[in-house]
Amino acid sequence: MRCDEKAAAMGLIDNQGAVGIVATMDTKSAEADFVAEIIMDCGRRVVFLDTGTSGAREQNPAELLESNAAAVKKCVDEQAASGEITAVLGIAGGKGSGVFAHVASDLPYGFPKLLVSSARPALLGELAAKSDIILYPTIVDFFGINSFTSRVLGNAARAIANLHYEPTQGGRERKIVAITAFGVTTPAVNRCVELLKQSDIDSIVFPANGTGGKKMEALIQAGEFDGVIDLTTTELADELLGGTASAGPGRLTSAGRKGIPQFIAPGAVDMVNFGARQTVPKSFEHRNLYSHTPYTTLMRTTREENEQIGRLAGERLASASGPTIVAWPARGVSDYDRDGGVFFDTNADEGWLKGLRDVLPETVPIIELDAHINDPDFSETAVNWLLQQLREEKHQ
Repeated sequence: MRCDEKAAAMGLIDNQGAVGIVATMDTKSAEADFVAEIIMDCGRRVVFLDTGTSGAREQNPAELLESNAAAVKKCVDEQAASGEITAVLGIAGGKGSGVFAHVASDLPYGFPKLLVSSARPALLGELAAKSDIILYPTIVDFFGINSFTSRVLGNAARAIANLHYEPTQGGRERKIVAITAFGVTTPAVNRCVELLKQSDIDSIVFPANGTGGKKMEALIQAGEFDGVIDLTTTELADELLGGTASAGPGRLTSAGRKGIPQFIAPGAVDMVNFGARQTVPKSFEHRNLYSHTPYTTLMRTTREENEQIGRLAGERLASASGPTIVAWPARGVSDYDRDGGVFFDTNADEGWLKGLRDVLPETVPIIELDAHINDPDFSETAVNWLLQQLREEKHQ
C-alpha cells in the first residue's frame, strides 16, 4: 500500500483539500496518472492510494489485497477526518470496485465518492444499494489510455475535481426525521412532511424498495437523524417471501440501537414486490397478483404470512433502547388495502397485529386507530407522538 508519496512531490496547494485516487497501481497506474494530471490542471491536489499487489512473492495475493485495502481505508478515513482528503476517485475493474466500496464505506453521506469501473452492471447495482457512490460505468475495459478510456476518465477527473466535502460546523440547526414511503402510502407521508415542516423539522423520505431501507438504516446508525416515522415496513414482507424489495436483516434495527424515537406502522405489508409478471415464482402463480406497472407485480400477503412479518417486526423492536411505539391502522395498510381495493382483506392484515403481539414486550406500546394508514388522523398521531418525544429530549 502506498499513501500520498507522489502527492507530496507535486506540491500543489488549494483550499478544497485533495482528491484521493484509489487504484491498483500495478495495473492501473497509467489511468491513475492520467486523471491526476487533469485534476491538478483543475487546481486540486491529489493523493495516490495504492491497493495493488505487485511484488507479492511470499504472501498470498488475495490476502495482500485484503491487507492493502484495510491500510488504504485507514489512510482515507484519517485524511478525510482531518480534511486533507475531501473527495475520492476509484479506477477499477470488478475486484477493485469491491475494494473501493470497502475503502469508502465509512465516509460520510455526501462525501464525494466517484467510481469509474468496468465491472459488471449487477455488481455496480449492489454497490449503489450500499452507499452514495457516484458510479461511472466505462463499458470498455482498462488496458491503458486510448480514445475511449480517455473520454471516460477525463470526464470523471473533471467532475471529481469540482466536488469536495465540507462537514457541518457546530451541529445541525434543525431536527431531521427519517420517513419511509411507498406509492401506496404517499398521502400519509405527505401529511407527515407537512406537519413536521410546520414545527421547523426537516423530513428525509426513503422509498421502501430495499435500497431505500438499507440506506436509511445506515444513515440512522451514522447519527444523521433525530427520529424516525417508519410508516412503510413493507420490506420485511419481501425479506420473508423472496421479493425484490428486501432491505435485509438490518431493517428495523438501527433506531433501536441508537436510542432515537421511532414510530412504527405496517405500511404496505399487504404486498410483496416482484418484477414483470413472468418473473413471479411458479409457486405463487395461484395467488392474488396485481400488475402495478409492466415491470412490477405485487402479490397480496396472506394472514399466515402477515403473522410471520409481524413477529419479525416485534422481534427486532423488542430490544429498542429508545422511545418506540407501534400504531395499527384498522382500516387498511395501503391504498390498495381499502374497501373496494384490489388487496382489501382485514382478516389477512390482522395476522400482522397478532404476530407482533406474540413477541413484542409490554414495554413497547401498541396503539390501535380506527383509521386507514393514509387518513390524516393517522399521520397526525405519528407526528404528534414524535414531537412529544423530541420535546422531552430537549428538556432532559
